[in-house]
Amino acid sequence: MKKYIFIFFVVFQIGNASENDSLYYPNYFKNLKVHSTLFEEDCDACGCSASGGSMGFASMLNSNFIGIRYFNQSYKSNDGLYSNSPWYDENFNTIQIWARFPVVKNIQISALLPYHFHNRESATGKQEISGIGDATIIGMYTLFQTTKDSANVYHTLQLGGGIKMPLGKFDEANNGSVNPSYQVGTGSWDYLLATEYVIKRKKLGLNTMLNYVIKTENEKNYRFGNQFNYASTLFYMLENSNFSFVPQIGIAGEVYEDNYQLDQKVRGTAGDIFMGKLGFEIGKDKFSFGANAMLPINQNLTGGNVKANHRWSINLNYSL
Repeated sequence: MKKYIFIFFVVFQIGNASENDSLYYPNYFKNLKVHSTLFEEDCDACGCSASGGSMGFASMLNSNFIGIRYFNQSYKSNDGLYSNSPWYDENFNTIQIWARFPVVKNIQISALLPYHFHNRESATGKQEISGIGDATIIGMYTLFQTTKDSANVYHTLQLGGGIKMPLGKFDEANNGSVNPSYQVGTGSWDYLLATEYVIKRKKLGLNTMLNYVIKTENEKNYRFGNQFNYASTLFYMLENSNFSFVPQIGIAGEVYEDNYQLDQKVRGTAGDIFMGKLGFEIGKDKFSFGANAMLPINQNLTGGNVKANHRWSINLNYSL
């Protein structure tokens, strides 16, 4: 039975993926210090629930850790009323405490708590908002894993889910703006479903992930659209007894459904984006440092009135 489940999910991943980081790997991956890129729980098109925007939910080098990371997401927006309407800059900044730890065999929990400080230009001047964002907890179960086969190839398949808790403030005054995601919180309880597959041969590996975020209506009768995320990352391990270096290259995408207010569809809020990404992680002793950058290849956000410029992040972790 496990064999058929494994084949189904491999086909599903290949057929639909084009990161987010892994939460647990069996002993043979742990010994190699290889960990994938499972959750990049993405923002609602920009910043309000951002914990990564397809940038990762765990470390490549640390199976269990606590750390801090910083995200920057750069956008520009246009009200679209006239052909010569000006474009305004928007910057979404997040400092995030994150951790990952095992609970029982084959199950591992990841948790994160962000603090957002965003700013944007407008016709009336510069605007700024800041505050604690929505907290997220995710659990992953290792459904299938192999030791090396005759070709020295390793496989791991994980399934899991999580919940996002509305700790961040949702300001309904921003609903009518070009970018309704200019928030520090969604005000809603949201739920995540995820799957991740990793294949590795010697020092080279490929991580592929899919996740789906189910959004609910908040107390202000506003609901952000459900979100589908996919990504695939190629990585290479370089290491000796004291030092590890893992360069990474890949692609990622996000698909947003329409937002709803008072059960009415908000026009121009659906969209999608497809990005290329490049990064690395280095480790020594119990510490590791990582950096990632993402650039859009193709995008259609809020009917073309919001455009992503770039995203980047850095992180520092300590192994537990």
